Amino acid sequence: MTIVRKGQAPAKLDRNEFHLRFMRKFYDPAYGEVGKELAAVEEVAWKTYVESHKAPVTVKAGPGFADPDYDLSVEWKEAHDRLLAAEARQKDPATRRRILLINASARNDGSCPSEISKTWRLARLCEDLLQGEGFETDLLDLSLLTSDYERRIHPCKACVSTAMPLCHWPCSCYPNHSLNQDNDWMNEIYERWVSAHGVIILTPTYWYQTPAVLKLMIDRLVCADGGNPDPSSTHGKKPEEAKELEKDWDYPKHLAGRAYGLVVHGDVAGIEPTRRSLSDWLDWMGFIDAGFQSQLDRYVGYYESYAESHDTLDRDTGFQEEVRNVARAVANTVRLIQDGKMVRPDAKLKNPRQK
Repeated sequence: MTIVRKGQAPAKLDRNEFHLRFMRKFYDPAYGEVGKELAAVEEVAWKTYVESHKAPVTVKAGPGFADPDYDLSVEWKEAHDRLLAAEARQKDPATRRRILLINASARNDGSCPSEISKTWRLARLCEDLLQGEGFETDLLDLSLLTSDYERRIHPCKACVSTAMPLCHWPCSCYPNHSLNQDNDWMNEIYERWVSAHGVIILTPTYWYQTPAVLKLMIDRLVCADGGNPDPSSTHGKKPEEAKELEKDWDYPKHLAGRAYGLVVHGDVAGIEPTRRSLSDWLDWMGFIDAGFQSQLDRYVGYYESYAESHDTLDRDTGFQEEVRNVARAVANTVRLIQDGKMVRPDAKLKNPRQK
């Protein structure tokens, strides 16, 4: 058995430090009127923290799971069942073709920038074109993470680096109620990816990289590429069991076979490596490249004024049409896939390196 290494995690907080952290949420003097009530809630929170109530409501796994008697989180089981239903709908030939559009800018006019993002405008160009061609569209706006109350994507905990079977599909790391790690948006986002026949990611470049809101989602999609759909097989997060299972793991690609397109824009530098990193990631996941015109990187006003960047985009009708071509290319690829005319030359080749 491979040794499970321990010794990094800190000890639990003491009661005083827990109190200080708990009360930071209630800094506004308006909460002073309910001080007694907050103290009572804090006492319950302290108890659940000390006792590590990660998944306080459970249900037996039941038939089809490695250990039918294992207590699964109700929240995880509900997400799992929704993904199974979404996958069945996506594969049904009678289902209307659906493309997921992802606005990866953190900007919107409901938060500090006080103005919509150019990426949002580009996503709407794609949406209008695709709807005009009879597609169903789903616009996922990641900027809601910066403007919606209690909207969160928690970071990946990298279970896969312990062993692939410890990374569950969908992710079972959240919620963790004892640590106040709740309201995780990813269970809804997983379903939206599964429901799609094609995906178009539209993103600005922030400091040579994708925005943090997009990277959070990307990291949490690691479970879609080789993840374990049965947490009872590892009895939750038992590393010893996961390491043993990995010896014969087949690394299932849960989202493979969907078409993809990319629109990356910036104002000075970094657009090419950002576009390449995204295409490499989607290729690795088994998505289908929709052709040369489906992957676009462009500058909007190279070294020009930030204040006038929307006006610059208005004038750049060539770029706008290139964005529409990304949508057209993905739409055409989805049609070919659905009609059985898109055959990947390497589809039947066995990968000698599963990891």
